[in-house]
Amino acid sequence: MMRVMLVDDEQAARERLRQMLEPMPGLEIVGEAADGEEAIQKVVELHPELLLLDIQMPGCSGLEVAACLPVPRPKIVFCTAFDQYAVDAFEINAVDYLLKPVNRVRLARAIERVRGGDPQEGVGEIERALQALRTRNTRLLARCGDGYRVVLQQEVVYFLSDGGLTRLCARERSYVLDPTLNDLEERLDPSFFFRVSRAAIVNLNCVTEVQPLGGGTADVVLNTGARLEVSRRRLKDLLDRLGGRT
Repeated sequence: MMRVMLVDDEQAARERLRQMLEPMPGLEIVGEAADGEEAIQKVVELHPELLLLDIQMPGCSGLEVAACLPVPRPKIVFCTAFDQYAVDAFEINAVDYLLKPVNRVRLARAIERVRGGDPQEGVGEIERALQALRTRNTRLLARCGDGYRVVLQQEVVYFLSDGGLTRLCARERSYVLDPTLNDLEERLDPSFFFRVSRAAIVNLNCVTEVQPLGGGTADVVLNTGARLEVSRRRLKDLLDRLGGRT
């Protein structure tokens, strides 16, 4: 039985998909979501194998949802009224791209493509395309109690590796993230974020001072008052970045 989740901000569109899917054997609709943030949280909770995903929604777009999904990711079939996103959709290895109003024949064909695909086929290409999309993505998925919160990258002051956990530190509070600092370093926009040590990545726009210390190290002071150590080998690069040199 394939676990399916429906994501669309229009209830009528979700109901239409549900009506077309119900007669199809071997499918179980495990949940629905009306926006991108709800979709991300429910994917984490429900572990669907297939997402029928709208693109233009409040909050996160469908493409941003795809970029935020944790591994292992469900297969994705986009269902949208707009054809201009097709290239981006297939770059992240969407199984299919259905234009609304979705008809039963095209939906059934998409389901068969999902069932017939090799789950390992194109994994490297998926990861490379998702990495390119994440570079443009401005949102991060953070744990918040028993749920998740989507945090805009511009809200981040710094990231910290702390006792085996990755912490996202914003101005008002901190959150726990699943990705490691190494993962974050690869996906964050290097124009705005810089790794000052093995344990920390800072938002360059939040740096107010760099205070040299003995032995070639320094502390970086952030606009929240936080102080983080800069490793000796990263100090020159940090000063270059702050001075506008790359």
